[in-house]
Amino acid sequence: MSLFRDRTDAGQRLAEQLIMYKDKKDILVLALPRGGVPVAFEIANKLHLPMTVFLVRKLGVPGNEEFAIGAIAEEDICILNQYLVQQLNISREQIQHVLQKEKQELERRLYRYRQGEKLPSLKNKTVIIVDDGIATGSTFNAAIQSLKTLKPKKIVLATPVASLDSLQNLSSQVEEVICLATPEPFYGVAQWYKNFNQTSDEEVIQLLQKSF
Repeated sequence: MSLFRDRTDAGQRLAEQLIMYKDKKDILVLALPRGGVPVAFEIANKLHLPMTVFLVRKLGVPGNEEFAIGAIAEEDICILNQYLVQQLNISREQIQHVLQKEKQELERRLYRYRQGEKLPSLKNKTVIIVDDGIATGSTFNAAIQSLKTLKPKKIVLATPVASLDSLQNLSSQVEEVICLATPEPFYGVAQWYKNFNQTSDEEVIQLLQKSF
């Protein structure tokens, strides 16, 4: 059973739960691309807040890229689930191969979405970090660890739907969590959306240009 029509619907509903931040100063909405961008756009639009992308890449199991063994993020953050690496018998060479590939994609997106520009200063700001859902939590984990090096005043995690276990693990790392649903059993983010078409680079760029 789907909970949301699409990412636009999810973002509009999430924005209602973040209304206390409307028109406030020193707040930035950070979208995890690509799927988090349409969700974050609705939040930024409704709350009249600036928005940009925060670049994170999932490190997938070789041959099964959707299953994450870790993630990399801006500021040279790399997080690996050593337990999974050992359990799945993934070699150092395989990890290096995945790392190199995802670092290249991170760089490509940096130039495509932000023309190579660094993030604006986040020091003493509130950041609302947004994705379209949380399964393992590895992507958000890397994003949070990376963000903390930039010294924001407050990190708000905002997502329409999440695995309860993953959300509980992440909640201790941020100041506030806004999540609309934690359904169980949780097999993946896509199952909770009627339309979960992949977000294109073009759509990301278009929404960033239209954002507040």
